[in-house]
Formats: sequence, structure tokens, C-alpha cells
Amino acid sequence: MVLIVVFGAALLVAVLLSGLAARSVLSTSLLFLAGGALVGDGFLGLVHITADSGMVATTADLALFTVLFTDGMHVSFPSLRAAWRNPVRALGIGMPLAFVGMALLTHWLVGLDWTTSFLVGAVLAPTDPVFASAIVGRTEVPARLRQLLNVESGLNDGLALPMVLLLIAAAGPVAGAAEASPGTIALELVGGLALGVALPLAVAGVVRLPLLGAEPKLQPLLPLATGVILYATCHLTHANPYLAAFSAGAVLASVSPDSKAAFEVLGESLAELSKFAALLVFGALLTPDLFGDLSLGGYAAVVLAIVLIRPGSLLISLAGTAIDRRERLTAAWFGPKGFASVVYGLLVLQSGIPQAQRAYTLIAVCIAFSIVAHSSTDVPIARMFDVEDLVGIPDDEPAAAGAVRGKRAGPGDASAGERTPLPAARAEETGDART
Repeated sequence: MVLIVVFGAALLVAVLLSGLAARSVLSTSLLFLAGGALVGDGFLGLVHITADSGMVATTADLALFTVLFTDGMHVSFPSLRAAWRNPVRALGIGMPLAFVGMALLTHWLVGLDWTTSFLVGAVLAPTDPVFASAIVGRTEVPARLRQLLNVESGLNDGLALPMVLLLIAAAGPVAGAAEASPGTIALELVGGLALGVALPLAVAGVVRLPLLGAEPKLQPLLPLATGVILYATCHLTHANPYLAAFSAGAVLASVSPDSKAAFEVLGESLAELSKFAALLVFGALLTPDLFGDLSLGGYAAVVLAIVLIRPGSLLISLAGTAIDRRERLTAAWFGPKGFASVVYGLLVLQSGIPQAQRAYTLIAVCIAFSIVAHSSTDVPIARMFDVEDLVGIPDDEPAAAGAVRGKRAGPGDASAGERTPLPAARAEETGDART
């Protein structure tokens, strides 16, 4: 109950400060992270949560599934077919480079064995757009940049999981639940993708049957019901829930645009709530002892992972593309470590491998630093793209000035493949075709 009270209080403060946070370095994500840390064992000791607690794994798992499901709905298949090369480069070149680079840092600076070092690299390879929401959630930010970050983060969670499981098995001896053969892992991935495609198609087919259909006020619950069924089915069948969530969101938005539009506001609210809950619980794990257990070499590895490994690997992967310098640098910086890394880090801790605790400490500190760095810089960087929206606070300029104002994506907004019209001069500056 203490945790629920803290969550409610943090939520109230976050809502009241959300307008200010939209134009400053103030981050509502940090509010929940700090709130969890304050009431945890490291400070006030009002809430006792350990890393092996089922609450931690469940909240992170639910948050990741919810965020991927809603993010998948922002994927436009026509736009993706026209601009698939950049996400493929990020996933096929950038992600492996980040994986290897982090493994080298971990081995040389922290002193973990090679297998565990590569395991840490695999855990920290996925990115999360949740902590860069001012970038991926604004229609005035160039569509190709939003599409790149959204598709990359939506798919790299599922792509990293097989490597995480295989390296856990290789780093053994492990607990029985952590063992997985390559065939089993492949089956889980295929099963997740199949469920993510089949279930939305089946629901869309049922809705079109005669005499069936949802009332307008209940229509937002149709995608929610699909997501709930999908989440439970994935866990019952051991299919990969993260690939299933992202693919289901994309398929549902494609075959049922009306359902997507009706669900958008509810979906974004659910994603925010699940994110805040997971941050609060994760924050309770961030004790002074955790930070004290990491060596100076570990801190150096964390900093280099955020400011060098991710940016460098993505810049290399995007070399020679048509993306302009500003967009390329923005995409390179926003590689935050999020809920996928939390879930995979807990798998490492609970696996029982010899260096599990040291690996988890490095992973947890890196996630915490990444959340602070990326959720505090998304708004200032987004404003470089003329994104200046603030709910409840007057604009800096009179409306008659005719400046284009940024806004959060909503039910009536353009899809991820479209954007709000801008003046011709601005269109020439960015080099993008605009409708």
C-alpha cells in the first residue's frame, strides 16, 4: 500500500508538472525513478523490494509489452516499404557493433570473463523509445527519424533475446529455468511473430461478421482485449511476447485503422501508466550499495556505453545514407536502455551463473544512467526540429505569427509516415516531401 500511495502521489505531481516538462529538461520519468529510490531500502526503507522479486519482473514485462504494442501501432507499412533501409542498417549493422563494443568494454574495464561480457553486451544492445518520447511522439519531427527509432527499438528487443538466452546457457552452470536450446529459442520467436500477426487478423475478421460490431464508446476496448489475450497466450505457450506485441500493434493499425484511432488515447495512457509503475519499482532497487558495488572501471564502461558505443555504432551504420547530419546525430544519441534491458538483466541475475551479480550491477547502473541522460535531453533536442508544444502554458509568440507548433500525436494526427504541413521554405530546408 505504501508503494501504491507513492505511485499515486508521483502520478499527481507528474501530471501537474507535465506542461513544464514538455519544454524543459525536467523529466516525469525521473520523478518516478527517484520516488522509488526514496522509499526503497537504500533511503527511507518504507518498501522492501529485491531484484529477484516477482513484482519487479512482472511490472517490467508488462510495461515492455504495453509500450511495444502501442509503438507498433505507429508503424506505417507503406512508409516502411518506402524507407526500410535505414532501420535495417540500424538493426543489421548498428546493433551488432553496439553489442560487440559493450562486450569489449565490459571485459577490459570490469574484468568479467568473455562469455559474461558478451552477455552484458546483448542485454544492453536493445534500445527503448519510451525515454525519448519527445522525439518519436511528435509529428513535426522528420518522419524518417521517428520511423527509424521506432522500428529499431520495436524489433531489437526480440532480436536480442535469443543471444541473451544462449549466452546465459553458455556462461553456466545455470538454474534449470534459464536453460534453453537454440531450437526452443527459435520456436519461441516464430511463435511470437505468428501470434502477433494471426490474432489481430482473426479479431478484425470477426468484427466484420454480420450482426457484430462495437459501439463507439466501447471501440477502444477492442484493441485492449486483443492485447490482453495476446499477452496471456504468449506466456501460456512460451512464445516471445515482445515480438508478438510489436507485430500485433502494427498489423492491427494496418487492418483496422478505426480501431487504432479509437484506441490511441487509451493506449498511450496505459503505456504511460505501465512505464511509470515499472520505473517506480525499478527505482526501489537503486540503493547506495548497488552503486557502491560497481568499480571505477564499471562506471567508465557505463559512460562510454552511453556517449560512445551507441552513438558510434549507429553513425557507422548510417554512413552514406541520405539522412542529414542533424537527424543522424539525434538518432545516434537516442539509444536509451529501457525495460527490455531491465527484463533481460533480471534473467541474468536469476540464472545463477557465476558472475551474475557483477553483471547485473553493471546493467542496472547503466540503465539508471541512461534513463537520466536520455529522458532529460529529449525535449531540448526535439526543439531543434521546431517542436514547441506546451499544454497549459501560453506560447512564447503570438498565434498571429503563424509559427508551426509541435504537439503530441493524438487520434486525429497523421500516422508515423505523415506529418503536419510546414511552410515551403521549411520543406526545402529539411529536404523532405510534405503533403
